[in-house]
Amino acid sequence: MPTDLDAFDLRLLGLLQENCRQTAEQLSDRLGLSPAAVQKRVKKLRDTGVIETEIAVVAPGAAGRAMTIIVEVTMERENLGVLDSFKRRMRASPLVQQCYYTTGEADFTLILVVRDIQEYQAFTEENFFGTPEVSKFKTSIVMDRVKVGLGVSLDG
Repeated sequence: MPTDLDAFDLRLLGLLQENCRQTAEQLSDRLGLSPAAVQKRVKKLRDTGVIETEIAVVAPGAAGRAMTIIVEVTMERENLGVLDSFKRRMRASPLVQQCYYTTGEADFTLILVVRDIQEYQAFTEENFFGTPEVSKFKTSIVMDRVKVGLGVSLDG
């Protein structure tokens, strides 16, 4: 992945993080570049992996999933097989919005979006209880979504 992003690339990335549905013409007006130059830059940013993906952000409540839960998971033992197995299960679960392998007291931090506590309980029974690799887990229920996003700060 290139680290040689120039000022136009950084401004372009900032605009795309705000709204990736802007046309090349709209972006060109804001950047002072031609639409063709904007398209070429966007293609390069996609092809090199700087732009990983473009998605629609859905309001969880609108999808019937108004409960966000943060879970810290501590593994019984850390070996590659155990870690890979857990990572695979978390990637496969549609309830897991984000999963991070972390340092500190917990080995993993998960962000889940669920319908209700019963759906979360079923998730824990399937993924934590009865799985010898999970030593313990700590649950926090989100009271208020103060800030949600995956934008990356682009200023020096």
